[in-house]
Amino acid sequence: MSLIAGCVVQPPATAVRTVVQPAHVAVAAPPVVSVYVDPPLYQPPAIAVAWAPPPMLVEVPPPSPFVGAVWTGGYWTWHGNWVWAAGRWSAPPQPGYAWVQPYYEHRDNVVVFVAGHWSPPGVAFVPPPLGLSLAVSIAAAGVVAGIAPIGPPGVFVPAPPGSRPGLIVPAPIGTPPAVVVSAPPVTNVGMRVQNTTINNVTNNTTVNNITNVTNITNNNQTVKVVAPASATANGRPFEAAIPASAHLAAALPPVVHSMAPVPASPKPIAALPADRQPPPVARPAEAVRPTAPGAPAAQQTAAVRPPSQPPSAPRARPEPLMSEAPARRPEAAMASPTPAQAHAEMSQQPKPAAVEPHRMARGEDPRMAHEGRPPRPAPAPVPRPRPPAPPHGHPEHPPAPHERGAPPHKKEHGQ
Repeated sequence: MSLIAGCVVQPPATAVRTVVQPAHVAVAAPPVVSVYVDPPLYQPPAIAVAWAPPPMLVEVPPPSPFVGAVWTGGYWTWHGNWVWAAGRWSAPPQPGYAWVQPYYEHRDNVVVFVAGHWSPPGVAFVPPPLGLSLAVSIAAAGVVAGIAPIGPPGVFVPAPPGSRPGLIVPAPIGTPPAVVVSAPPVTNVGMRVQNTTINNVTNNTTVNNITNVTNITNNNQTVKVVAPASATANGRPFEAAIPASAHLAAALPPVVHSMAPVPASPKPIAALPADRQPPPVARPAEAVRPTAPGAPAAQQTAAVRPPSQPPSAPRARPEPLMSEAPARRPEAAMASPTPAQAHAEMSQQPKPAAVEPHRMARGEDPRMAHEGRPPRPAPAPVPRPRPPAPPHGHPEHPPAPHERGAPPHKKEHGQ
C-alpha cells in the first residue's frame, strides 16, 4: 500500500557512539636511593619485608686499593624501603673477620632479610629458624609497596638487571647477589643458581722434623647460573659459570646496563633501620634500700647507691696553705720628732702660688696663665722614715717622759 500511495519509508538512523580508550600510561619506577652502609660486627637480627627486592643494578668495582681489601655492598638492603647499598673496598675491622653476604629467603609470602655484616673468627652464619615469629616491617612514609616475591620458597637472590619486578632467583646460602648481573633478564620463574664449587689446596712441607701446614683457598670459586628458554626475556636458554667472589662477578659485562647511582652522601648509615635496632645492653641492677616517706633528697640518693660504694662522709675544710690575711710585721717604735726636724719638714713642703688679684677679679684660673693649659701637678712628698728611738738599758724600767729641751738622762745600769 505504501508503494501504491507513493510514500517511501526510510529505516531509522543508527546512533553511533565513539568510545575513547584512555591511553596506557607507564608508571615510572621510583628513583633509586643509594647509600653507604656501616655493617655491624655481628650477625644482625632478621626482619620481614612484605615485597621482593627490585632487580639487581650494575656497579663495576674499581681495582683493589690494598692487599686484603674486601668488596662489600652492591646489594639491596631495607631501610623503610629497598635501598641500594653501594659497594666499596674495606679492610676487615679486626684480624680474622670475614664478610658475610646478605641473606634473602622467601617464607610465607614475605622476604626474611639479614643484612650483610662482618663475622668474628670461628663464628658461622646461622639462618633464621623456621619457627621464628617476625612482624612485617613498616614502610617509610610515602613509599608504595611493591610486588610480593614470585618464585619457590627458600633462599634466593634478586633477579638480573632489567627483569620483571617481583621475580626471585633461588640460590644457596652465602651466594653474592652480583652473580646474576651478567645473566639475561627474566620474565618468568625458572632461573636458579646452583651450588658453589670450592677448591682447597693443602701444602704439607716437612723440614728438619718441623711440619708446616698451609691451607690455601683459591679465589676461583664459581657458581652455575642456569635458566630455561621459557624464563628469559630473549627466549633462549642460559647457562654460565660465574665467579663466586662479589667483585669478580660484578666486573663481568652485563646484558642490561642498569647502572647503580652514586650515593649522595659519603657518610654511611646503620645497617638496620631505627625500629629494628637491637635493644641496649641492660646494666646490672643496683641495690635499693627502703627509705622513709618524705626523706630528704640526699637520703633518697644515697639509698639507691650500690653497697660497694658507701656514701662519702662530708670532708672537713682543708687547712689553707697560706693564711687568708698576711701577717703584719711588727713595726719599730717611732720617736716623736724634735722641733728642728719638724721645722725642716715644713720648709720642704711646696708653697702655694700667689694668686694675682686682677685674674681672680675676672674669674680666671691663675694656673691657666702659662701656655693655655693647666700645669702639671706637683709630685706628692714622700714621707721619710723616722729613726727608731734608742732602747733603754733595762727592760723593766720604762723610760721617763722628757721635757722639751731637757738633756737625756744618763744610764744608771751598765756604766
